[in-house]
Amino acid sequence: MIPWNIQHFEPADLIQARFDAPAISLFREDLASASGIIIATPVYKAAYSGVLKTILDLLPERALEDKVVLPVATAGSSSHLLAIDYALKPVLSALKARDILHGVFADDSQIVQQGSEIHVEERISRRLDSELQAFTAALSRLKTPESAGALY
Repeated sequence: MIPWNIQHFEPADLIQARFDAPAISLFREDLASASGIIIATPVYKAAYSGVLKTILDLLPERALEDKVVLPVATAGSSSHLLAIDYALKPVLSALKARDILHGVFADDSQIVQQGSEIHVEERISRRLDSELQAFTAALSRLKTPESAGALY
């Protein structure tokens, strides 16, 4: 599986909701074969990104059934701390995710880019490690042949 990001999709395919576009079809296939998915998004105006919304809207109703999901979000300030719980998790639940982990939220002061290097505050790094361990443990509990696969 490849790590998916917005650059894999043609903008027109997303805007025009082309369910049969090659990248969208391949993404749905990868997602169907994955046991877990890590969803990372920026938060703006207390909601996850519009691009993520567009991609999630192109998925079938039960696209996350029997999957473990780890949400990760960043925002300009801590005032958006609850965006994962109040904006993203309900959509993941509607897509029938099996396990939605607590997730990790960080504001811009906790992740700083200096040149080509990214510095993550120690507290956020520990939370990421803890959630990744929970993600791995949840995947191992699924006991399905493909439980080792995860889509990032």
